[in-house]
Amino acid sequence: MSFWKEKTLAQLTSEEWELLCDGCGKCCLNKVIDDETEELYYTNAACKLLDPIQCQCQQYDERFTLVPGCTKVTLDNIASLTWLPDSCAYRRIYQGRDLPSWHPLLAGDKQQMHANGMSTQNKIVNETKVKYLEDHIVLWPLKDCD
Repeated sequence: MSFWKEKTLAQLTSEEWELLCDGCGKCCLNKVIDDETEELYYTNAACKLLDPIQCQCQQYDERFTLVPGCTKVTLDNIASLTWLPDSCAYRRIYQGRDLPSWHPLLAGDKQQMHANGMSTQNKIVNETKVKYLEDHIVLWPLKDCD
């Protein structure tokens, strides 16, 4: 069942594409870009639709309507989405890397991902509760382990 090894991203079915997502929730974090250096910083301020325990969108089918800035990761835009964390399965496969051992497709569920600290579980605040994103910059989303 290692379809990600047998196929290119372009060859994946829509179901396989969705399965490739580890469900960590990091892509749903608000980011800050330094105006002077253009460096990207992650915050722990998450999209209002992200469930803090399950690490998944509570309105997945309506997310683009409810959050106009929400970005769908596609084959056409994966190269330009430099804000995706290094641990992101889409980014890893695009870069020619394999899935990490904690990925739900290998581990069987999300528990190992959460245990390794690779998800947003219990680490986020809802963006509606945040006044200044700069006060919520965090380093943990940069973690990438195999």
